[in-house]
Amino acid sequence: MTTNTAAPDQTREDRPAPGRERTQWTRAVRFVLSERVALLSVLLVVVVAWFWFLGQNDYLVAPYDADYLASALETMVPLCLLGLAEFIVIVSGRGGIDLSVGSIVSLSGMALGFMVGEWGWPVIPALALTVLIGGILGAINGVLVAYLGFPALIATLATYYAYGSLALVSNDKAPISTKPIQDLHSLTRALDLPVVPDLPLQVLTFLVPTVVVVWLLVNRTTFGRRLYAIGTNDVAARFANIDVRQTRFRAYLAAGLLSGVVAVVTVAQFASARPDAGSVGNGMALPAITIAVLGGVAISGGLGRVAGVVVAALLVVWLNAGILLAYEGSDGSQVQLFALGAVLVLSALLNAVTLRRRGGAR
Repeated sequence: MTTNTAAPDQTREDRPAPGRERTQWTRAVRFVLSERVALLSVLLVVVVAWFWFLGQNDYLVAPYDADYLASALETMVPLCLLGLAEFIVIVSGRGGIDLSVGSIVSLSGMALGFMVGEWGWPVIPALALTVLIGGILGAINGVLVAYLGFPALIATLATYYAYGSLALVSNDKAPISTKPIQDLHSLTRALDLPVVPDLPLQVLTFLVPTVVVVWLLVNRTTFGRRLYAIGTNDVAARFANIDVRQTRFRAYLAAGLLSGVVAVVTVAQFASARPDAGSVGNGMALPAITIAVLGGVAISGGLGRVAGVVVAALLVVWLNAGILLAYEGSDGSQVQLFALGAVLVLSALLNAVTLRRRGGAR
């Protein structure tokens, strides 16, 4: 009888308590909900798996496979880079936002079109000067916001119209598509890889290096520490001898430089310098802001991570790619707009919950 009663007792000791299982499950759920990168990664897996399932059962007009997802990364590059630009200015606080990034892309791209396509400048200096022009346009925003005290929404809305108008009148609303500009398309060609799907070249030449530089800038430099400090509490930052105006000015300068990089990418993608490249359709600014907020950047400033913006950009692009295959004609674009709005509302709710939990933890 002793042997018969010992075995069940040993078995019960080896089993985890039901309460412990529930606690571990609750902790895992809380971690996913509180860590934006983890939550977005889960949503990304769900989106890809769902559209893959629809494609396998002939509910989509074309396969939602690895090749299609790799080709969609071409759209991700400019959106992710502009999402990082919005990330920097929003983190700076005081209602930081930049509505002019799309117009900076258009005007800088037209400058590239003139330099390479009309004036015959060497490509490398022209590319560098294009990025510098974007930085100058961003610096104008920085002066208006940081030094003259204009609200960021009003200042960048004004420059959105001004830069966009200059881009349109620069070549009488006509694109520049000469042979030297068309040759720039080689910068964004698809890489013919032996094992993995073909990858757009700009992912490796523009996206990855820029993401690394921005991550180092905000996480490993004095500027990054000051950026988060003024975004959290610029009054306290002043007492800590941080030059708030200079730091905020540099945030808009950085956003302009990133927009200049996007101008190079878009000209190469289109094989044409288009005066409406950053404002056509719904423009580039609103999707970039959506990606930044979805990535966990608090609209009040002082909170956000580069990884969150990158995963959010990937989620939005692959979600839009699936929607295009699920609907024919213009219906797909309309559903994309609805999905973008829903994602923005969801991200705002998640940010509110995150801030409330952090406030309660304090």
